[in-house]
Amino acid sequence: MITVELSRANGDYGFEVKDAYGNTVRTDTSPETGGEDFGSRPMQLLLMALGSCSGIDVVSILKKQKQDLTDFKMKISGNRQAGVEPSLWTKIYVEFHIFGNVDEDKAKRAAELSINKYCSVAATLKAAGAVIEYNVFVHKSA
Repeated sequence: MITVELSRANGDYGFEVKDAYGNTVRTDTSPETGGEDFGSRPMQLLLMALGSCSGIDVVSILKKQKQDLTDFKMKISGNRQAGVEPSLWTKIYVEFHIFGNVDEDKAKRAAELSINKYCSVAATLKAAGAVIEYNVFVHKSA
């Protein structure tokens, strides 16, 4: 069993959350609901987790394939249900930006494997009803 610890750290809703390895993340709610922008919104952390999980997968797959990956970036956007509580993610769009002399077909396959097979965060979001769409952009080195 993994345990995380949460402590109030700023105002009413600003928390520091420590994972099982001592790493800390700061969270807060929006100023409109009493927060002070002390940290990330919890629902946005889910998008960050998706990016991190999938990014690890894609980089790992491309490294195993001996691809010349020089940089890696992602952009993740999402829409949530309107007017209901809880307001779940309904549609998520992911852009993979892969830099270097990387085979485009291998990059696309790595992203597909991550989103549809390996990434536990993607599987969790899909199980909650989210649709995840993605595109892969390979930026070749000059």
